[in-house]
Amino acid sequence: MHQENSKILSIIIPVFNEINFINKLFDQIVSYFNKENVEIIVVDDGSTDGSVNLLNELKNKKFYKFQFNLIKLKKNSGKGKAIQTGIKNSQGEYILLQDADLELDIKDAKEMFDIIIKNKDIKCIFGSRNLSGKLKKNNYFFNNLVGKINSLIFNIFFSQSLSDVHCGLKILHRSVIENIKLSVNDFGIEIDLASQIVRNNFFIYEYGVSYFFRTKAQGKKITWVDGLKSFYYLIKVRFFDNSASTNISILYSTTYMGYVGSYFGIGLGNILFIIIFAILGSILGIHFKILSTTVIFLSIYIGSLFGKGNGTTVSVALFFVLGILIARKTKKYFLNTSFRNYF
Repeated sequence: MHQENSKILSIIIPVFNEINFINKLFDQIVSYFNKENVEIIVVDDGSTDGSVNLLNELKNKKFYKFQFNLIKLKKNSGKGKAIQTGIKNSQGEYILLQDADLELDIKDAKEMFDIIIKNKDIKCIFGSRNLSGKLKKNNYFFNNLVGKINSLIFNIFFSQSLSDVHCGLKILHRSVIENIKLSVNDFGIEIDLASQIVRNNFFIYEYGVSYFFRTKAQGKKITWVDGLKSFYYLIKVRFFDNSASTNISILYSTTYMGYVGSYFGIGLGNILFIIIFAILGSILGIHFKILSTTVIFLSIYIGSLFGKGNGTTVSVALFFVLGILIARKTKKYFLNTSFRNYF
């Protein structure tokens, strides 16, 4: 747990069957983070390949200046659980999350730390494999595609502009950690972490990093199943892990926008419009509470009173945009008042 006079940096490294990378990993950590005010927290997630024995050997040699803590989980519980355990046992003013498989370069982690330590206004930096002009090696098309789709969906859901929400290299100030409560135990931890950071109004900076993929034969553990599960976590963190007022707003907006969609098209086309408008309504309900979204609904209704045929469609679209603009202004006006939960 966090203590007074704690370390400046805690590096949390989840490990599961990484015996082939541990020696090189530690060589790099010693090269870039060998200081007394740094602590390395390795959380072994039930490894069965001898990783724990090798980690114990490295710990006992004590050829380093940093504090080295080794935590052993009795059974494999997932990357998310290992990270949560490491955070609970950390002391650092800053928390750096680093994978053990060396797909992400320790040198980039040091560069990110140097940036955040010199800029007190920056509380959170995510590494991005899609921004860098650095070396990148990756021929897993499907994994790469899913990652980019997930980042796009996350941006739509949370009004962000992140390029790589799944990158495992992140550094956070202690104030960020103290305002979130992680609960996901597997690879969905990346989405859980990012969503809670945004919900607590911390700005996420990005920094381009190198990426050297490894094959399944080399021990890569994430699969297409994890890719599909990530879609579930996106839905969960956006549409279910909300306050009661937000959930009510989502239900309300989904219903009335589905109703608006019923006035367009015929047959299967009508059903398609209802579905599209309902999805749009659910997204509106995320960003606007009950009264703000009512403003949008009333604006759409007024727009429907003008024109005929295609003219009505154009009128509804224009008044829909107008309604969103008015709702945003209204939301901003009441944001710091006791009525904010209604707007």
